[in-house]
Amino acid sequence: MIGYRYTSAKRRNHFISFISLISMIGLVIGVALLITVLSVMNGFDRELRTRILGMVPHAVIKPYSSMQDWQSIDKLVTEHPKVEAAAPFIQIKGMLSASGQVQGAQLNGILPDQEKSVSIIEKHMVQGSLDDLKSGEFKVILGAMLARHLRVQKGDKVTVVLPEASLTPAGVFPRLKRFTVSGVFRVGADLDGQLALIHMEDAAKVMRMQGYVNGIRLKMDNLFDAPLVSRQLAGSLDEAYYSVDWTLTHGNLFSAIKMEKTLIGLLLMVIVAVAAFNIISTLVMVVTDKTADIAILRTMGATPRAIMGIFIVQGAYIGVVGTIIGTTLGVALALNVSEIIAFVESAMQMQFLNPDVYFISDLPSELRWSDVSIITSSALILSLLATIYPAWKASKVKPAEALRYE
Repeated sequence: MIGYRYTSAKRRNHFISFISLISMIGLVIGVALLITVLSVMNGFDRELRTRILGMVPHAVIKPYSSMQDWQSIDKLVTEHPKVEAAAPFIQIKGMLSASGQVQGAQLNGILPDQEKSVSIIEKHMVQGSLDDLKSGEFKVILGAMLARHLRVQKGDKVTVVLPEASLTPAGVFPRLKRFTVSGVFRVGADLDGQLALIHMEDAAKVMRMQGYVNGIRLKMDNLFDAPLVSRQLAGSLDEAYYSVDWTLTHGNLFSAIKMEKTLIGLLLMVIVAVAAFNIISTLVMVVTDKTADIAILRTMGATPRAIMGIFIVQGAYIGVVGTIIGTTLGVALALNVSEIIAFVESAMQMQFLNPDVYFISDLPSELRWSDVSIITSSALILSLLATIYPAWKASKVKPAEALRYE
């Protein structure tokens, strides 16, 4: 009761009130920023996970030499309870040429019906459809950045240059094949600038590997099971096969995001720590200002433990109120940050995230209550720890010395 009255009463020393207010505002800003920024980073992590890992394989079963009887292997792997779908592919490294432009690219030979079950590309088609890829028609679907660099669109011709030489009467020439652009997709990141899709049978004709594929792509019901499940499947076949999963091909990207989230969280936690340390200075000045009151309470029978509790309550009140307001503000911002940024962009007639540069055009956010609980509990613990030293000093006040000159 006394600690709460000290907090709510109008003090004679307005400077102490000002420092208390600054401490509370610091906690509000620190907690709100932490929740908002970590939610935005969670949103970026989610977008990368759904878009990039929706396009690249969760895992691939590959042969050391060649995979001829791929149909039986495809049937075997799809029987595993953790494998949602599988699709064969032929991978070609080459160059695309059109309109005087040349660009290196990876051409994936796919079966459109099976590719839909393992990839999100059908949902991100800008022009055309996967069903436009038909055997023998030599059509190609390009990423948006790749199509823009080659200055082509649906219906235009592109020349595929393969890194294999053909001997002709006129000399040695690289192998060339003309394809018709049947579609354009945009999923984001670097995939739009380096990936092209053709029908698997067309890829087999171009590479002269009829009846063979380069591997079978797997989609897991839980992508984190991909390393273990793919190794089990490769081991169950025979020694002629091995597995490659997403942690080997794109694991560094997600590790970098996780590290950045941790570092930014620690840096922003400094704001909370500074606000907590302000509570120490506030309580030290309050203890100095209330020395006579403490002495009187001691002469009335208050124990050192009771005196200590008074100032712990006073400091904790600042911490609890600041943390609650900051958490409420942070959750509100995290849930509405996309709409807020869209409003600011509309008002200022500018765009913060250019889709031509970044793989998204709006600011994503994903509020995780686990982050909120960690941030809130950390702020409360720091605030509580900050009260211990000033409260301990208050409990050590000696009534006789404090009242000697009163």
